[in-house]
Amino acid sequence: MEFDVLIVGAGPSGLAAAIRLKQQANEAGQELEVCVVEKGSEVGAHILSGAVIETRALDELIPDWKDKGAPVTTQVTKDEVYLLKNETSGTKLPGFAVPKTMHNHGNYIVSLGNLVRWLGEQAEELEVNVFPGFPAASIIYGDQGEVQGVITGDMGIGADGEPKDSFEPGMELRAKYTLFTEGCRGHLGKELISQYKLDTDADPQHYGIGIKELWDIDPDKHQQGLVVHGSGWPLSGDTAGGFFLYHDENNQVEVGLIVDLSYSNPHLSPFDEFQRMKHHPVIKQYLEGGKRVSYGARAITKGGYNCLPKMTFPGGLLIGCDAGTLNFAKIKGVHTAMKSGMLGAEAVFEALAKGDEGGAELTAYNDKWESSWANQELKQSRNFGPAMHKYGTFLGGAFNFIDQNIFGGKLPITLHDTKKDHEALKPASECEKIDYPKPDGKLSFDKLSSVFLSNAVHEEDQPCHLRLKDPELPIRDNLPKYDEPAQRYCPAGVYEVVEDDAGNPKFQINFSNCVHCKTCDIKDPAQNITWVTPEGGGGPTYPNM
Repeated sequence: MEFDVLIVGAGPSGLAAAIRLKQQANEAGQELEVCVVEKGSEVGAHILSGAVIETRALDELIPDWKDKGAPVTTQVTKDEVYLLKNETSGTKLPGFAVPKTMHNHGNYIVSLGNLVRWLGEQAEELEVNVFPGFPAASIIYGDQGEVQGVITGDMGIGADGEPKDSFEPGMELRAKYTLFTEGCRGHLGKELISQYKLDTDADPQHYGIGIKELWDIDPDKHQQGLVVHGSGWPLSGDTAGGFFLYHDENNQVEVGLIVDLSYSNPHLSPFDEFQRMKHHPVIKQYLEGGKRVSYGARAITKGGYNCLPKMTFPGGLLIGCDAGTLNFAKIKGVHTAMKSGMLGAEAVFEALAKGDEGGAELTAYNDKWESSWANQELKQSRNFGPAMHKYGTFLGGAFNFIDQNIFGGKLPITLHDTKKDHEALKPASECEKIDYPKPDGKLSFDKLSSVFLSNAVHEEDQPCHLRLKDPELPIRDNLPKYDEPAQRYCPAGVYEVVEDDAGNPKFQINFSNCVHCKTCDIKDPAQNITWVTPEGGGGPTYPNM
């Protein structure tokens, strides 16, 4: 199948790009075939975020979004920021001591999954072809090295690699230009960065893992519009991150923990840190007596301005969180991802309107991005992450207060963090073991019951989508040196070390548990694990997340 423009990933940036493309085509009275492919079973199925959003990009894209019924209704009414000292105490910071980037006046608490579903409806009304359940498995390259499209994944391949009776081959989807908007650590984006050396002039990308639950709580404890952020306990030492708790509508709260993947202790389990965090009085006061209704996890591209790769290459663009446009100083990336998609759409349309037949490098996009408010916002926040990594939570926070509140992000220095996240792990023998309390089944839970609430489903009889470059390495190298950290950094119980029939340790991959967070692809110390797309429609189906 051939299209004018192909978009890989039906997230905020991809759908914003699709909508903007069709808006421009309609304004110019031109026909434009736009296709969006999405690996999830439905649009929004794999979308996971806090989320408090700025509507700046949405205002530009669809000015009458309120009249059109966008699920953006809960405006922030109050901000609270805490520094947790230990498991029982914490300090609420006065407003003047909080970096300006953390102020949320005028923002909205949303289910990003529901917002993306609505954006998908807006795209379809404009006659965008939206195909959920079709993962882009590989890239089509032309004779000159340009991107010409993608091939979707085969369906009906058995675990032995042989076609089953239900086999259907993948489809070639070709386009004049292809936009890659897969979200954090997109597997094709990762390939493009390597293929075209897009990160040559950038710092190494940095990541966090965000773990989130949705709770129904006692109406008497609910404060619609309240936003609570915090840092400190249970994270300590060189482990940075922070928690969030947002009071949405319908007596629901969204609670989560973000852990920077630059931590050094291989005994650390982000999932278990999150579970014990919920017992802190600041969080417990809202959750106690409530019911957990959903769970999920997703990696976050948080390196910011210093880590942005080049976003153009022959035949396409790398945009949104696939490139790393999230502003971690705000803990927000929806507005910047959407803006990058809109700018990409404008660069593509301008080229096609001039009779461009595709395959060129859209250098006009670079100028659009450089002069955009999104790029300027990231530039002003460029020191936020490196300061936290270099100086820790307290001194890094003090630096960021001075940088953001006093100088508005315009200090004449730029901090850099050039150590890759997977290189930060220390040998297990050099680190303190962490004794995590058993879950109580009321506030804290185990991984398997959590994965159940993510609605993760994979066809069991298919090849494992978590590929090991060296199958012997986990037991041979990672187990003795790092106590095989995959057992703990995975938030879904995918990786286990078990005994075989002879009593020897064996590395077991329970791929059907996978929630597609990509943490293993990022944090494995040997970079031995590669995440690829499973059969179409596999993975979580997040409701209202």
